[in-house]
Amino acid sequence: MLYLTKAEMVARKDGLVIRSVSTSFPLPSVIRLSTFIRMPFKRVELSRKNIIRRDNYRCAYCGEKSQELTIDHVIPRSRGGADTWENLVAACIHCNNKKGSRTPEEASMKLRTNPIKPHHLLFIKQYSGRLDNNWKPFLFMD
Repeated sequence: MLYLTKAEMVARKDGLVIRSVSTSFPLPSVIRLSTFIRMPFKRVELSRKNIIRRDNYRCAYCGEKSQELTIDHVIPRSRGGADTWENLVAACIHCNNKKGSRTPEEASMKLRTNPIKPHHLLFIKQYSGRLDNNWKPFLFMD
């Protein structure tokens, strides 16, 4: 894209180059496209794995960090609770069994945080590994 002038280099990787037989180019870290390309709206799919990621592998009631978590409906399905980001939380087996088909207030259990629908940038920030510092201004992660 850079060679065909469809993009321009904003930031480069320090000291790294791409070599061909006759020339070499600096390795880009951030590029800017010359023409706008419409991208579909990014959304995070509602899934068990993503709910547990959103809750940082912690029980929403006791805060215990575990790899063996279940999904709990804050408002139980038997009472009209929907499968939405705002109604699903990660819970340890003990807390999920203790709560049963009751609301947290009825079970005398308190949610540590209110469940929200996550933004896709949250997932990029948490699970992308090491980010190049040149990317941070463009990902709004300062």
